[in-house]
Amino acid sequence: MEWLDANIAYWHWMVLGLLLVATELFIPVFVMIWFGASAIAVGLILLVVDMSLVVQMLFWLSLSVLDLVVWFKFIHPKMKNKTLSGMSREQVIGQEGMVIRLGPEIEQGTIRFSIPVLGSDEWQFICREHVAVGDRLVVEDISGNTLIVRSQRGAA
Repeated sequence: MEWLDANIAYWHWMVLGLLLVATELFIPVFVMIWFGASAIAVGLILLVVDMSLVVQMLFWLSLSVLDLVVWFKFIHPKMKNKTLSGMSREQVIGQEGMVIRLGPEIEQGTIRFSIPVLGSDEWQFICREHVAVGDRLVVEDISGNTLIVRSQRGAA
């Protein structure tokens, strides 16, 4: 168990960290970067505080787990693409939104969706029936850059 008393310098951790970060190029799962960042952090801490190898390893393991938990629990879920961009026309039909502005004609205006539809959360619409601000509308078709909609109450 002599290796537990081995003297590992700060730069060893820095090189290990850079190698782990570099492996992210070959294993693109965005996990290795956190192990590497933790190794670099242990190297930086060793510049200031002298620790035994066992404490260094425990510190690296703890930081790695903390990094992974923060990434997968808090950061990564917020980065997921929640748009419907790239969806085909058939998948856009049936989406529901609310009238936020009326146009010059009572059957025209702007509709807002809770999640973006085809990259935008607000769209111009044309409706065959009279609508008011606050009405819920359902997409029936797309005509150029305008949605053809119908009233949700008419669908019930």
